[in-house]
Amino acid sequence: MRLFDSTMQQLEQSMNYAANKNKVIGNNIANVDTPNYKSKEVVFKNTLNNAMKELQLKQTNVKHMNKKSASEPFVVRSTNNTSYNHNGNNVDVDKEMAELAKNQIYYRALVDRMNGKFNTLSTVIRGGK
Repeated sequence: MRLFDSTMQQLEQSMNYAANKNKVIGNNIANVDTPNYKSKEVVFKNTLNNAMKELQLKQTNVKHMNKKSASEPFVVRSTNNTSYNHNGNNVDVDKEMAELAKNQIYYRALVDRMNGKFNTLSTVIRGGK
C-alpha cells in the first residue's frame, strides 16, 4: 500500500528543482565580478534530451556513462555564448535577481501545496475532526 500518491513525488521533484535552481542563481550572483565566469542555469533533462536525440554515444569502456545513467530530471548547464562585461563575465545581475524572485514564489507555492496535502492526510487520520 502506498501512503502518498504520485502528486507528492512530483512535488518533491519540483522542490528539488527549485532548490537547485536557487543555489545556481545564488552562485551566479556571487560570481558577478569574477573574471571569465560564465553563468549557469538549471534546465529540465527532457528538454536537453530532446536536443540530444540524434547524438549517438559510443561506450568504449564499462566505466563510461550512458545516456540514462543520471537520476535527476534536471541538469545544470553553462551559458557560454554571451559576454556582458569587459572581463569576460556574462552574469546579468538584474536578470538573476528577477529569476531568483520568480523561483522563490514558485518554491513557496510548492511548499503551500505540500502542506495542504499533509493537512488533508492529518484530517483523515484524525477521522475528519
